[in-house]
Amino acid sequence: MSGRERREQLIGVGRQVFAERGFEAASVEDIAERAKVSKPIVYEHFGGKEGLYAVIVDREVRALLGRIVAALDAADHPRAAVERAADAFLTYIEDERDGFRILVRDAPVGSSSGTFASVIGDVAANAELILAEEFFSRGYDTALAPLYARALVGMVALVGEWWLEAGTPGRHDVAAHLVNLAWNGLKDLRLGPPDHPPVSGDDSGSLKPVASTATSPGDAVQGVASR
Repeated sequence: MSGRERREQLIGVGRQVFAERGFEAASVEDIAERAKVSKPIVYEHFGGKEGLYAVIVDREVRALLGRIVAALDAADHPRAAVERAADAFLTYIEDERDGFRILVRDAPVGSSSGTFASVIGDVAANAELILAEEFFSRGYDTALAPLYARALVGMVALVGEWWLEAGTPGRHDVAAHLVNLAWNGLKDLRLGPPDHPPVSGDDSGSLKPVASTATSPGDAVQGVASR
């Protein structure tokens, strides 16, 4: 086996071990034993488990981010962006379960990049650009785009973590529910002053929406989708 082949073998084995046990519980001995090599071989290629972990996480970050950014770039209006990004994210989880488990586990102490949080931040930044453009074109406050972008991306990310373990419903159903909530939320979202109460009680004590003339970003994206 060539040096390059050995390196790839160790990356594959390390990926399995880190996914199963987490960074803290995994050891160079575990990885070497499963790869059927001596511990010095692992140190020779990566300097230790920290180096191997960093390489694996970097690959997973690039793979996941690449899928989602490509999905966002291919969308021609905001609803399509939500649909494509949600499906790309869930497809990655379905195809790369070990990789996603590694990303959502706690990173080793001192790690400041290449974590799941950094992926979410990068995806939110891309989503923010799409929302800001639509907000601007329709006369809405573009300063709110970062808030909405992170709310949408965070929702999808948390559902993805839950779905990884739940395993049901199917990917297409999960994506459909996410799009339903995100899209209809945008359509009916009010952009009134933050001190306005969201609901009021009627005589029976039940809650009902407060009448508002405020426009919503959903009105803007609905127009885009129909063009």
